[in-house]
Amino acid sequence: MMRWLLVLLAASPAGADTLVAARTIRAQAILTPADVTVTPAAVPGALAHPDEALGMETRVVLYAGRPIRPEDLGPPAIVDRNQTVPLAYRAGPLTIRAEGRALARGGAGDVIRVMNLASRTTVSGVIRPDGSVAVGASR
Repeated sequence: MMRWLLVLLAASPAGADTLVAARTIRAQAILTPADVTVTPAAVPGALAHPDEALGMETRVVLYAGRPIRPEDLGPPAIVDRNQTVPLAYRAGPLTIRAEGRALARGGAGDVIRVMNLASRTTVSGVIRPDGSVAVGASR
């Protein structure tokens, strides 16, 4: 019995690291090197290297000593809820531009819902790096 226990312990992954929060971090904070630390433990689904998290924005509260998972982070928000944003619809050579109100907060590449201020129609679109929102088939 003792041999099997030794075999199981020896078979565990050596050198596997897990990224954890160094302190409790509120949601919507940008992570810095002081916010994270690496522990020598393997936690399935958790990030393993600080480069995967630094500069990202927290989507939820991160508690001190808890593993950081990819879904806990996202790109820094460039559009805030209720912010007026330019909408752009493109189909081939046709481009239609309008003003919209963001119904959610998000970063570049996130899909959010936006209300077209002229028609009061709600559409979904992808946030571009410049803060505009691309809607339609060719987002």
